[in-house]
Amino acid sequence: MQSITALIVIPLALFLIFVAPIWLFLHYRSQRQVSQGLSDEEYKELTALGEQAEAMAVRISTLESILDAEAPEWRNKS
Repeated sequence: MQSITALIVIPLALFLIFVAPIWLFLHYRSQRQVSQGLSDEEYKELTALGEQAEAMAVRISTLESILDAEAPEWRNKS
C-alpha cells in the first residue's frame, strides 16, 4: 500500500513544485500579451503580410488564366 501511495505522491509533488509554477507563469504571461493587443510593429508586419497576400492572389490568378489559355487540361493532371 505504501509503494502505491509513493507512486502517486512523489510525481504529484514534483509536478506541483517544478512544473505547475512554470506552467502558471507562462500561461499568465501569454494571457497578458494577448490582452495587450498588437504592438505598432506587429500591426505594420500584419499589414505588409496582407498586402503581400493580395499581390500573390493577383499573380496566381494571372498565372492560372495563362495556363487555362495555353494548357486547358492542366487542372486535371495529378
